[in-house]
Amino acid sequence: MLVMSMGPQTLQKAEGERLILGCRYTPSPSDTGELDIEWSVVSPDTTQKDHMLLSFTSGTTYIHGDSALGKGFRFAAPDPSMGDASMSISPLSPAHSATYQCKVKKSPGVDARKVSLVVMAKPSVPQCWVEGGELIGGAVSLHCQSAGGSTPLPYSWRRESTGPLPAAATQDVVSGELRIRNHSQSSAGFYLCEVNNAVGAAHCRINLKANTPPNRAAVIVGSIVGSLLLIFILLVFIGLILWKLSSRRGFEKEFSNDIREDAPPPESRPGQPSYQQELQPAHPRLPSV
Repeated sequence: MLVMSMGPQTLQKAEGERLILGCRYTPSPSDTGELDIEWSVVSPDTTQKDHMLLSFTSGTTYIHGDSALGKGFRFAAPDPSMGDASMSISPLSPAHSATYQCKVKKSPGVDARKVSLVVMAKPSVPQCWVEGGELIGGAVSLHCQSAGGSTPLPYSWRRESTGPLPAAATQDVVSGELRIRNHSQSSAGFYLCEVNNAVGAAHCRINLKANTPPNRAAVIVGSIVGSLLLIFILLVFIGLILWKLSSRRGFEKEFSNDIREDAPPPESRPGQPSYQQELQPAHPRLPSV
C-alpha cells in the first residue's frame, strides 16, 4: 500500500473557504484484504488517542465524533474505494486548525499521511486617517488600522502614483503609522495602505493635503489689536457704570434738598397749653403782710 503525498505538509487557509486534504493511494498486488480508510485528528498529547472523523469500511461511510463538527467533513470522491480518499472540509473555521491523518489499510498493506492545517481570518478593510494640521513645514502622520484578521498583520504604505515615499517619511509596519517630519507640497497626494497576512489582504486610500501656514506676523498683530479693543470696550463699559452711579447719587441728593426747602414747619395742636403755661402755678400768689 502506498499513500501518495499531495501538496505541502502545512497549509494556511482562510476562514470560510472550502478545502480538500488530498489522500490518494495505490494498493500493491499483494494487498488482498478488506479496504479500510480512516481520517482522524492527531492528538498533540501522545498519551491520548487520536480523534476519529471519517471512516470507510465495507463500502460504507461513517461520520464520527461531534455532530456539529462532523457536518463539515466529507469524502471528496463519491467512491473512496477507487483510489481517492481525499477529505473535504467546508466551511473552514478556526476550530478546524489541527493536524490531520489519512490512514489506508488493506491487509497486509497499510500507509498513512499527515498534514497540518492552520485556519486564519483575512484582514478586515482598514481605516485610514491623518493626524496633524497638514501644514507645510510641520509634521504629519498617516495612520492605518485593521479591526480584524489573524496576526501577524504587517502594514505597508505607498504612494498611489509610481513615485517613492517622501525622503523625510518613516513607517512602522506594526502600528501602521507613516510619519512625515517636514511636510511639503511635494508630499501631497493620494496614499495607499495595505495590510496582509498569509491568507488575504486589504487596503485603504487617503488624500494628504499641503496647507499653507497662516502669516505669523498677521496673527500676532491681530491678537494685539483684538486685546486692545477688548480692553477699550471694558473701560468704556466700566466708565458707563460709574457715570450711571454718579448721576443717580446726584439726583437723589438734589431731590432730598428740594423736600427740605418745600416742607412747612410743624403746627402746634389746638387746645394744648404751651410750655410757659404749663409752668404757671395753679393758685395765684398771695400778697405778703
